Amino acid sequence: MANKVNQNASAVTEFILFGFGDLINLEFLLFSLFLVIYLMTMAGNLLIVLLVVTDEQLHTPMYFFLLNLSLLESCYSSVILPKTLSSLLTGKKSISIKSCFMQFYLFACLGGAECYFLSVMSYDRYLAVCKPLHYSTLMNNRLCLQLAVVSWASGILVSTCTVFSIASLTFCGPNVIDHYLCDLSPFIKEISCTDTYTVELTAFAFACAFTLPPLLLTWMSYIFIIYAIIRIPSTTGKQKAFSTCSSHLTVVALFYGTLMLVYMLPQCRSLKHLKKIFSLFYTVVTPLINPIIYSLRNKEVKEAMWKGLRKLVIHMTNPRPSFRSLSK
Repeated sequence: MANKVNQNASAVTEFILFGFGDLINLEFLLFSLFLVIYLMTMAGNLLIVLLVVTDEQLHTPMYFFLLNLSLLESCYSSVILPKTLSSLLTGKKSISIKSCFMQFYLFACLGGAECYFLSVMSYDRYLAVCKPLHYSTLMNNRLCLQLAVVSWASGILVSTCTVFSIASLTFCGPNVIDHYLCDLSPFIKEISCTDTYTVELTAFAFACAFTLPPLLLTWMSYIFIIYAIIRIPSTTGKQKAFSTCSSHLTVVALFYGTLMLVYMLPQCRSLKHLKKIFSLFYTVVTPLINPIIYSLRNKEVKEAMWKGLRKLVIHMTNPRPSFRSLSK
């Protein structure tokens, strides 16, 4: 792939990420908004990682997958937002062809892995709600680790195959990408000057193979979950089950819904801005609301947070005895 990228670079050495160039008067406002979102996203997701790692009560399959998802969302935001923030602040919108390929590779890798982690978490909730007596036996540590490895490996595989297919294209201008990130559609439709039919077919096949199965598994899991919840006799039990699953279902609906709209809507100039807005939901909004939903709506996470704060306060108010006092 490196050789092909170098060959392409002889024709086009860099791309221009147009981003939000048609909103020049709002660039500082957008920079401030995206900066706040990025800081909140990183703080929230890394806080969940810290809580799950340090609190033994959270050492369960559900929070193990949540830890992986939070790590993924932190990397996901860091792949996209820093470049966007730099472009909004400095006005420099150029990006080298290798950096663009790398951004797309990481973006596709993390996006593919997220599809599988969302389906794995839905399967985990299915077992917890529909098979509570066998849950601890079925969702054991070995299976949790295997599911996590498969999810990460699937993202790496789909992004590697897609990038290799795109690397066969020749880019000879124009080099302007009307987007705020290096995505698949601009590579194929806007800046390539060679026939893209084979690349489109390959990318579509890999996209279907690696996104439809986890999507179907997710919806099947929730069909069984909703059916099981309806059969719960007590109102309290229904409310508890709905509360546990509604947060995950919200993230799934937002992520998959906007993702499918962006990639299934026809390629036409009138829909460009609409698709750019929709793409903000699965690239910027979803990583932000993940820690908010899981922390504010979850009693165990809030208890772990307060426990951690109490330990920190106690540690700060009770300093360690000095060497002199110990010697006495």
